[in-house]
Amino acid sequence: MSEVSAQLPLAFKAGSDQRFVDFLGQEPVRRAIEQAACGESAHAVFLAGPSGSGKSHLLRAAVSHAHALGRAAAYVPLARMAPMLAQALDGLEHRQLVCLDDVQALAGDAGAEEALFHFYNRAKAAGASLVFAAGAMPAQLGIRLPDLVSRLEQGLRLNLEVLDEAGKRQVLAQRAARRGLQIDEAVVDYLFTRVSRDLQSLGELLDRLDHASLAAQRRLTIPFIKTVLHAEA
Repeated sequence: MSEVSAQLPLAFKAGSDQRFVDFLGQEPVRRAIEQAACGESAHAVFLAGPSGSGKSHLLRAAVSHAHALGRAAAYVPLARMAPMLAQALDGLEHRQLVCLDDVQALAGDAGAEEALFHFYNRAKAAGASLVFAAGAMPAQLGIRLPDLVSRLEQGLRLNLEVLDEAGKRQVLAQRAARRGLQIDEAVVDYLFTRVSRDLQSLGELLDRLDHASLAAQRRLTIPFIKTVLHAEA
């Protein structure tokens, strides 16, 4: 196995919110991805949804869950790995679970498309579980290799939608509470009017505010948050 592929399970930030319990809404989708992490579902699952719908969260949660069960798993960020995909995927078919994110990033890249096609065939032969994620279903991604589209359309296909604002507020409150942070409605209102409302951006901001509050021994008040955001500007 190549050095690159050996490092892929650590491709996402350790310590981030990467658990199934933190994913709200669309319980059937979450349950299907969890079953894949446990090796209890179809060989391949394809998850489609717009940016901010939680696709990456579910894939990373699946890898974390598989590791907790003692299963060999890897998360592959295809948008970053496309230029060296054949090397990055070398040997990963022997993992029990491989989650491949941002499939749309390969569209039109003949070498990357072919690398993913051959990896799919090797993984299927080896009995690995695969979970793919993209912004749309395979036929709408602009992939030029028909055989790859055909492979990606096999197995279970799921659609994921973006949480509404109430759901995002609930996620933010849960993540803050798990860190021991107290944020009131006024603080949440302020955050939602000052930063992007996608969960990834909100989660990253919460990480930064958590570190800043610990360093300064301050509560997350609006004046303190203003100070932190001003310092980052």
